[in-house]
Amino acid sequence: RLRGFERGALTRALERRQAVQATLMRSTIHLVSAADYWPFAAATAGGRREWFLRVARHQVAGPHMEEAAAVLRRRLLGGPARASELRRLLEAAGIPAIAWAGLGHWLPMVRVPPSGTWEQRRADLYGLAEDWLGAAGAAEEEGLARLLTRYLGAFGPATLREAAGWAGVPLSRLQPVAERMELRSLRDHEGGRLLDLPRAPLPQARTPAPVRFLPTWDATLLAHARRSQVLPEAYRPLVFNTRTPHSVPTFLVDGAVAGTWREEGGRVLLTPFDTIPRSVRRELDDEARALAAFHDGGRS
Repeated sequence: RLRGFERGALTRALERRQAVQATLMRSTIHLVSAADYWPFAAATAGGRREWFLRVARHQVAGPHMEEAAAVLRRRLLGGPARASELRRLLEAAGIPAIAWAGLGHWLPMVRVPPSGTWEQRRADLYGLAEDWLGAAGAAEEEGLARLLTRYLGAFGPATLREAAGWAGVPLSRLQPVAERMELRSLRDHEGGRLLDLPRAPLPQARTPAPVRFLPTWDATLLAHARRSQVLPEAYRPLVFNTRTPHSVPTFLVDGAVAGTWREEGGRVLLTPFDTIPRSVRRELDDEARALAAFHDGGRS
């Protein structure tokens, strides 16, 4: 969590190629540092290719994806292009439209600014990662180690299965890498093995968790094998369902989902799932005002 963060700082980081948006973990768009891009791409590509060819097996095969990558590479060597143009090129080449959904794991592409900026995040302008960031320099094992380190830094202690699920990589690929890393091993209350970084802090069990607001698709809701520890089962249908498989914006009280929020008319409006104590409501209202100011172009 960053204090005093300004939206303009992120736009500048994207424009200066210090941060980048690309299809990475779980085949979804992530914003990462430029230094993490190639290791993360190397870590996720193999497993996600296998996954994509499995789920789309009735529509595309490996040769389709390789041809699609070659077609778009030829175009992108001439500079960035909009997604609509790239899709038309695939159609003209007779490649099934679904290929676009998984292509980022065959052809490393990044979303070039103004794509990804707050003001024009849906500009959908793509370029070759090698042109935008320089040539690749990471192998899969190195990338998996970096990815696991980043995950544990944010969510540890955690099980290896949780890390694999968050990253969207097969557990079988991550396991041998984890065994070679110097990680701290702990046990949960059921005796299961947890991993963490060697010198990561371990807060006391009763350490209070401040209220927090999470956006759609926030990794906090996707980073745990047993999601009930952050999303109570009774509330799951209110957050993930057939109408909103992408989740809805939520807020946390004492580390667990307690309601939803939405931005409307310059204000952040809350919908609690249950009665909220008055003292907690004051915390939520303060956080909501700060979030509304951020939406309006201010600081976090």
